[in-house]
Amino acid sequence: MIKLSSYKILEILGVSQTVAETEISNVSTDSRQVSKETLFIALKGEKFDGHDFILEVLAKGVPLVVAERHIEGADEKRVIVVEDSLKAFGLLGQYNRRQYKGTVIALTGSSGKTTTKEELKAALSQYAPTYATSGNFNNFIGVPRSLLDIDMNSKYAIIEMGMSAPKEIDYLVHLTEPDVALVTNVYPMHIEFLKTTENIAKAKAEIFSGLKKGGIAVYNEDALHAEILKAAAEKVTNKIYGFGKNHHAEVKLNLSEEGEHFYYNAWAVLAVISALGLDLAPAVEAVNHFTAPEGRGKRYNVSLGGRKITLIDNSYSGGPDATVLAVESLGKMNVTGRKIAVIGKMAELGDYTKEAHVRVGKALAENHINVVIGVCEETKDVLAQLPSSVEQHYFENIEGVSAFLQDKVLQNGDAVLIKGSHYSSQVYKAAAELKSHAV
Repeated sequence: MIKLSSYKILEILGVSQTVAETEISNVSTDSRQVSKETLFIALKGEKFDGHDFILEVLAKGVPLVVAERHIEGADEKRVIVVEDSLKAFGLLGQYNRRQYKGTVIALTGSSGKTTTKEELKAALSQYAPTYATSGNFNNFIGVPRSLLDIDMNSKYAIIEMGMSAPKEIDYLVHLTEPDVALVTNVYPMHIEFLKTTENIAKAKAEIFSGLKKGGIAVYNEDALHAEILKAAAEKVTNKIYGFGKNHHAEVKLNLSEEGEHFYYNAWAVLAVISALGLDLAPAVEAVNHFTAPEGRGKRYNVSLGGRKITLIDNSYSGGPDATVLAVESLGKMNVTGRKIAVIGKMAELGDYTKEAHVRVGKALAENHINVVIGVCEETKDVLAQLPSSVEQHYFENIEGVSAFLQDKVLQNGDAVLIKGSHYSSQVYKAAAELKSHAV
């Protein structure tokens, strides 16, 4: 980020107050990561309240703090008091973004956001230095963090955005002010809070509302309620690019990952490249060699006492559409052994919970998966859809699943998919144990 004087910070935050004269070169919300040039933002979270650490960071030499109240014992000239620390964090991120001279690309989608973001970064890096959101920093804290961390020397900056309720992306995109906005897909993720896929599409379409004048909108023409996405884009720009099965770059793709969703990711990336007026050839080369990030469909060769196993680690998240796509990809794999799926519960589905798990079970049956292990109560509805020819097992939680796989199930030549909601099912723990045997 650019350096800021204490008086410039007051101006950005709209605060009138006497403060110590200083200059900061970074912003932190973590009391463990501060220096004598850090502006510390005291945020209130579910488990921690940054206000509890203000005296500590001041003692470490932090020159300035943003907080929602005065702290007894703290030098008042070193504490900027605001109504909302989180909004103050966003304003600082927005200001830093406005100093950036490159092209900002914002993206969202129900599934595969982080994978697409990484693939887009790999493609754009073929043309010029490219910055992208770290990990999945895509919420009210992650997006301002990403905007503050932009590499000012880069030509392109990619900012990922997530949401679980209406108006969240609207807020984030108005901080980001992108030159290009992309919606990768619309699936019933977070439907517990949004109730319908139409509402999800409307929430995703909010990303177009923050486009800079003359900006570019890119959307998936095959997405659920694609007409909502297109209509939202048409309200703000005439530079609209769609992609899908019947409309994508006519280039030869030879992707390193199997599965229809990987093609959609590639088409999304190439649509952005095309919209930017860049030669497609370097991007095609990049997407053809791209491999999925950890936990999002990446494959590993695993050796277990002489047994050679293929692990498909898709354990970072689990929504119904993404799970069905992962199952279909497993079904199409050429393996010498069996096809095995470890399916954890899918979270935040509300009234759609049973229907979603039934749907996954039917997909497992239709794609001739040989062995299915369900983890958590909800997966009983998955297992109930399987014919008697499918070997099936049930675990109430993740405990014991890894040992069971290694000791009782996996045979030479098998392929095993691990998929489920990250925190709710914790199937990532079984994936991590298998990955420790990767070769």
